[in-house]
Amino acid sequence: MAIVTVSAQPGLRAHEIARLAAQRLNFELVTQARLEGMYESEFHSGASIPVRGYADVVTAMLARLAAEHHLVFCGEGGPYLFHNFPGCLRVMIVAPPAVRAGLLMVEQGLDLQAAKRALKELEQERSAWLRVRFRKSSFAAAHFDLALNAERWDNSAAAEAVVAAAQSLRIPEAGLLSAIAERQIQFEVRLRLARLGVPAPGGVTLPSRQFAHPSEEIFANLLDFYRIPWEYEPRSFPIQWDEEGRVVESVTPDFYLPEFDLYVELTTMKQSLVTKKNRKLKRLRELYPEVNVQVFYQKDFENLIFKYGLEKTVELLKE
Repeated sequence: MAIVTVSAQPGLRAHEIARLAAQRLNFELVTQARLEGMYESEFHSGASIPVRGYADVVTAMLARLAAEHHLVFCGEGGPYLFHNFPGCLRVMIVAPPAVRAGLLMVEQGLDLQAAKRALKELEQERSAWLRVRFRKSSFAAAHFDLALNAERWDNSAAAEAVVAAAQSLRIPEAGLLSAIAERQIQFEVRLRLARLGVPAPGGVTLPSRQFAHPSEEIFANLLDFYRIPWEYEPRSFPIQWDEEGRVVESVTPDFYLPEFDLYVELTTMKQSLVTKKNRKLKRLRELYPEVNVQVFYQKDFENLIFKYGLEKTVELLKE
């Protein structure tokens, strides 16, 4: 996987430089607008990339593209998304405030004072945007490998400098992201988003109820992300009665998955500590042989999803 991120200070435009660099490197250009469109298409109309989990969502979408193409990313937050990735070149387009204010005067028909105010507002908006998504208020020099002064470099020359830097670092020689690496990134991202409670695709939201354990909410979020219908504790199964026929013990599985006709009991306990739970489930199966119920151990469940995907995992556990 090879990726070049191109960012710019407020008031500057990096898109044309990124486009030319992508063209000359034969990389795929990915813009912020394209990312927003991908997110809306996958989730639902009118959706925007959430503030919580922004880095995870963008990383997942770029990873999907990187399995087929090397990328030039001209969007927000690029330097923070790949700061530890060796196959990445991070480029920043800079210029003195006077130059950036001058560009705003030309683009927006402003006088000098109005342009200065507009530039200050853009800088404040950028700081706020970074703060809520990355807990940073600005890009530090250490987050870039190459800085180009727009006062001295036109778009074509700047793009050529980006290409030369990428070739010097042998960025284009990197292999594409492997299918297994891309699948691992996708699962890890979805799991982190589930833990953050980021809204699921298709406008699906969790019911307004309290889950008995945080792991259950994470599991429900994962089901939503994979578009698997579920019901939470929909039914209790009596397994013991007193002499007068009153129920003294019952089992209430955590989830029911209608598509698979499967009840799920989720546990984070060590398997050595679930003897009592297994005994109760064994009794349930004896009394209700038509009911399919399985225990999901969270770690095993996560490993299976990564390896097979959620639907295949459910089918395997039913066997």
